[in-house]
Amino acid sequence: MKSNLIKSIKITLAFCVFFSVFYIFILWAFAQVASPNKGNAELVILDGKVVGAAHVGQAFIQPIYFWGRPSAVDYAADGSGGSNHGPSNPEHLKEVEKRINAFLAAHPYLERKDIPADIVTASSSGLDPHISPKAAYIQVKRVAQARGMDEEKLKALVDAHVEKPLLGLFGTSRVNVLKLNVALEENSFSCLFLSK
Repeated sequence: MKSNLIKSIKITLAFCVFFSVFYIFILWAFAQVASPNKGNAELVILDGKVVGAAHVGQAFIQPIYFWGRPSAVDYAADGSGGSNHGPSNPEHLKEVEKRINAFLAAHPYLERKDIPADIVTASSSGLDPHISPKAAYIQVKRVAQARGMDEEKLKALVDAHVEKPLLGLFGTSRVNVLKLNVALEENSFSCLFLSK
């Protein structure tokens, strides 16, 4: 009985050491070789200043910017998460309806059927930095009008920021909103970025 207890303690300690040291080291070593930026956050820079991390969504509310997905946690990275409301939950449906109406008010040239779901529904993390290409393209007219830019040039900028699925198979095409807005600032010679 006593020897079984000692054996259990030794196994427990061995697992604690393995999972708290070696396992983390293995993940770190893998990230150094296999992931972009050696496992570190990809920082986005504008005019020599860090304006965000490429894989963390931000709130853009001015008409001169492309808007990202809504966030159930107000884009708070320290408390990421969804609303936990199911698709038929009355509170969820009320919130989505409110977002649709606000989006239509800002884009009077659209009809309800033109709005893709990702631009009015929050992601499960609340920090999704991407939108679908369709969600970006339907905002081109508004952003172009707000900035006094040519729509075709702005559409070309969106085209340049569409990320294709990994190896053409994994995931869907998407647009990183922060990177697109930084490129927009770099191409417009205005320094309005993040002055919400």
